[in-house]
Amino acid sequence: MTHKVQVTYLPVGEAREPVMTRVPEGTTLFHAAHWAGLPIDSTCGGRGTCGKCGVRVAVGHAARTLADYRHLSERLDEGWRLSCQAVVAEEMTVEVPRLLHPPRAATMGVGRFVLLEPNVQKLMLELPAPSVDDHRSRLQHVRDALVEEGLEVTHDADLLPRLAEVLSEDAPTVTATVVGDRLVDVEPGDTRERMFGVSFDLGTTTVVATLVDLRAGAVSAVTSTINHQAPYGADVIARMGHAMGGPDEREQLRSAVVETLNGLLDDVCASASVAREDIYEAVLVGNATMLHLLLGVDPTSIALSPFVATFVDPQDLRASTAGLAIHPRGRLTLLPSFGAYVGADIVADVLATGVARDPERRLLVDVGTNGEIVCGSEARSVATAAPAGPAFEGGQVRCGMRATAGAIEGVDLEHGDVRLEVIGDVAPVGMCGSGLIDAVAQLRAVDLVDETGALLSRDDAAGHPLAERIVELEGGLKAFELAPGVVLTQLDIRELQSAKGAIATGIEVAMDTLGWTAVDLDEVLLAGSFGSYINPQSARLLGLVPPVPVERIKAVGNTASEGAKMALMSFREREVAFELPSFVEYLELSAQEDFNDRFIRNLRFPALEMVAS
Repeated sequence: MTHKVQVTYLPVGEAREPVMTRVPEGTTLFHAAHWAGLPIDSTCGGRGTCGKCGVRVAVGHAARTLADYRHLSERLDEGWRLSCQAVVAEEMTVEVPRLLHPPRAATMGVGRFVLLEPNVQKLMLELPAPSVDDHRSRLQHVRDALVEEGLEVTHDADLLPRLAEVLSEDAPTVTATVVGDRLVDVEPGDTRERMFGVSFDLGTTTVVATLVDLRAGAVSAVTSTINHQAPYGADVIARMGHAMGGPDEREQLRSAVVETLNGLLDDVCASASVAREDIYEAVLVGNATMLHLLLGVDPTSIALSPFVATFVDPQDLRASTAGLAIHPRGRLTLLPSFGAYVGADIVADVLATGVARDPERRLLVDVGTNGEIVCGSEARSVATAAPAGPAFEGGQVRCGMRATAGAIEGVDLEHGDVRLEVIGDVAPVGMCGSGLIDAVAQLRAVDLVDETGALLSRDDAAGHPLAERIVELEGGLKAFELAPGVVLTQLDIRELQSAKGAIATGIEVAMDTLGWTAVDLDEVLLAGSFGSYINPQSARLLGLVPPVPVERIKAVGNTASEGAKMALMSFREREVAFELPSFVEYLELSAQEDFNDRFIRNLRFPALEMVAS
């Protein structure tokens, strides 16, 4: 486990108590402060060029850097340092000046207070006219003007023709667009109002795109679609299997996902009347396999023991390198992953919910084909993944289907009849994952399914008001008829048991690692688009989540998409995301010697008296 060090911040000139946090060694004072919810002034994104993030180290030691000498030379002996350059190596106490200008902020994610400071900046510059007395290049004129704004930039060679074109007219006013520390465009006049970014949640099944006006800090358009990789397999394992076929198969998968992303870009741009060239940055999250396939990286190492990914660290690249059709020199950032099976989408979940940053003890479960689990608080957090299989998404279920028109999404059997909630208010033709969970939970609640998962026969259920709904299919297979042509079979119940058993085992291992029991949990968060539709009481009845009071179980929606949007709109939140793998311990379930024993035990459903209230 990474060693953590306590840092105490003393806000100067503010009516605030000291702020304390514990961060891994090597974290900068700048990023540790934001982790603790205390913003420190900066315009350069913590790169040491603007000189605005000075703090005074009152207790502890921070080495002097070249940036410190450049910006704080007269105050170094008093303990002043640039917080973005000062690395935490021991317990420290730091005085933080009041912010000169109140930052723009918004509530995002799950009640998170986020400073709106995107990684993209547009600056209007007044350039000097060419002169025989000034031998600086036109590029240097731009660079020097940006230095005055506190930004030191790099550039790619293909910017130079654009620069020559714009400055050939001797335009005194230009707008420079900087992404991070890269100068990506120079335009004549003032174009600061046109500054957009896009975030992607690249799911195995569904892909979501969010177009954001970075100037206004507002969402301009959101859309989603089915991942075009679907013909090559319904789940991650199938996609990895296809990729193992060789370079041609991997290119098929890469091309399919790029086609998906660019199709979504067409949709959001058309919806908001925004040109692709005005989108300067994209932030993308997804599981490790999806990220590998996007970049054309063979994911075989994820599929085979010891299950190690080629990369889990964040990636910063030209968007065009990944085939993403935004601004020609726009950038793409992939958030890091916790491990081979707990990917960047779960990092985004944690960012959006505050698990690992808040004092509350929380359990976060992202339910899907691969059930990801994060359990913890600001003191300590762990993450793991459970191989749930496709049952929660309707796979390998006789009448299973995706959550589209005609899918049963809710079931109520407690009034002696069958009441169904159907998507689209049409005749039911199947059931989606939430409907499957509800159906089995309701059968359990009315004693038609026992703790072992066995569905009673019609004879054994004689006298029960729903006994006539129990039918026998080919080969003597028992089933419960939900609607004409839509049945829940004994095999379907077994599929659900296997999926819930895997997730319950992952939760159990994570909580045991922390020494927690259900009574220690302040909240259970169900994440993901699917998690939004799960009935909390049904999840509790089946043992999919620990037996906490139902009011502590909360559906938080697609927090992966929310986290990606937060990282797009705030460079500080992005840095928190980059640091999360240092705060959250990754547990590989396959390494747990007693996994099989735990799994078999968790196949059973809880006794009704344990989950009745």
